[in-house]
Amino acid sequence: MFSHGWPLSSDAWESQMFFLASHGYRCIAHDRRGHGRSSQPWNGNDMDNYADDLAELVNALDLKGATMIGHSTGGGEVTSYIGRHGTKRVAKAVLMGAVPPIMLKTAAYPEGLPLEVFDGFRAAYLADRSQFFLDVASGPFFGFNRPGAKVSQGLISSWWRQGMQCGHKNGYDCIKAFSETDFTEDLKKFDVPTLIIHGDDDQIVPIKNSAPLSAKLVKNSTLKIYPGGTHSLGDTSKDQLNADLLAFLKA
Repeated sequence: MFSHGWPLSSDAWESQMFFLASHGYRCIAHDRRGHGRSSQPWNGNDMDNYADDLAELVNALDLKGATMIGHSTGGGEVTSYIGRHGTKRVAKAVLMGAVPPIMLKTAAYPEGLPLEVFDGFRAAYLADRSQFFLDVASGPFFGFNRPGAKVSQGLISSWWRQGMQCGHKNGYDCIKAFSETDFTEDLKKFDVPTLIIHGDDDQIVPIKNSAPLSAKLVKNSTLKIYPGGTHSLGDTSKDQLNADLLAFLKA
């Protein structure tokens, strides 16, 4: 089961789903509340409700032995799901470019980003969210702002399109959800094999306050760092990611 980042829809996982489905795996992706083709409720745009919505879907489909794969905000959603609902239906987990333990700078996590960074996100989002999504996709998300980067206008346009699908209020609220939620205690509740993947040039979720700290909190976890890897490993390191996911599923 795949859980995407903000402000994307389940379309963000299409390459990985195609690859794994081609190897015989059943792949399921959902649109988080307010994102993609989901409904756009005014309230409840927080990690607890994201996790509970996911639990409703998992229970409705009666999934058993699932591998949950979460990217960015979706990694927080998977973490919150396990913290709130356990692993009765979960066999393995993957956190990729994920926001846990917490993105925000706190006394417990002094290497986090200051609140002013996320206030800036909110201000830019409200001022002109279309341009904001375009700027993020054209620069740090895919690493297209790095010297020598091979820029894909198709990826930029796709990311912008998916961003513009999300509800205005839902997208705004999600900035607080992905940046200020502390997943420390949820990570301690993991009791299934977990693969933690992160790019060391991730400009959206900096590695120094994310993956290595999560790996220390999650029992039976494996940390895999992609040298030069961006935030969007599913696009910029697609072949390596697909191979790593398949190997982890088969293990």
